[in-house]
Amino acid sequence: MEMTEKVKLKKQLNVTDLSGEKVMIDFESGKYFMIKGAGNDIWDLIQEEITVGEIIDKLLSEYEVSRQECEESVQDFLGKLRELDFI
Repeated sequence: MEMTEKVKLKKQLNVTDLSGEKVMIDFESGKYFMIKGAGNDIWDLIQEEITVGEIIDKLLSEYEVSRQECEESVQDFLGKLRELDFI
């Protein structure tokens, strides 16, 4: 995904916070998912439209990680969400 590409969650899931992890249930598919750590932060950020670059910048201000590692992690996470048709 390009850094200027805008992303936003397009599918509303039933989400529960459980001991620092988010547990999501997709009633359409019957699947459930768990995310933790920076995934929680990305999930919160994509509730509203935001660019990939803005997500990375916000995470870099919160976590001690290299830009390259952050970009790779964000791209991987967003790619999985796109595969699931969540964004």
